[in-house]
Amino acid sequence: MCGIAGIYRFNGEANELRQHLGVMNDALLHRGPDESGMHVYEGLRAGVSVRRLSILDLEHGSQPFLSEDGSVAVVCNGEIYNHRSLRKELQAKGYRFRSRSDCEVLVYLYLEEGPDFLKRLNGMFALAVLDSRSGTLFLARDPVGMKHLYWSETPRGIVFASEARALFATGLVK
Repeated sequence: MCGIAGIYRFNGEANELRQHLGVMNDALLHRGPDESGMHVYEGLRAGVSVRRLSILDLEHGSQPFLSEDGSVAVVCNGEIYNHRSLRKELQAKGYRFRSRSDCEVLVYLYLEEGPDFLKRLNGMFALAVLDSRSGTLFLARDPVGMKHLYWSETPRGIVFASEARALFATGLVK
């Protein structure tokens, strides 16, 4: 099932940002009991987290997925059905994959095409791309909206998650 969460442009200290991400991840434990992950860009005052239910690539499919230089982080809940053909295309362009996970293709496809990469995806998903180069957060769902993605703009920053309970758990959303 998996669950994703994150905070963007947080107006507090990095440790507090990490604490909020941890609370959000704990609220999503039932969605992904196999593994959790987090990545924070302190300069951007933003971070993403994920709870993972391991289905594809049990050993190497840990999220968040990072670009080779670490400047782009991606978390995804869902499944990318056409990931194999996308992977072959990206490998032909020189991208090196560290896993067989369907979601790793999102990092490199985003690097190649920017937000237009969504047009290439066939699947059911909710995803977040945190790009430290441009200072942007990109959130998206599949066109049918099969995977939930809740978000709220608060005085402390923008928060998002696969379930509203993770937003409420932070105390930033009433």
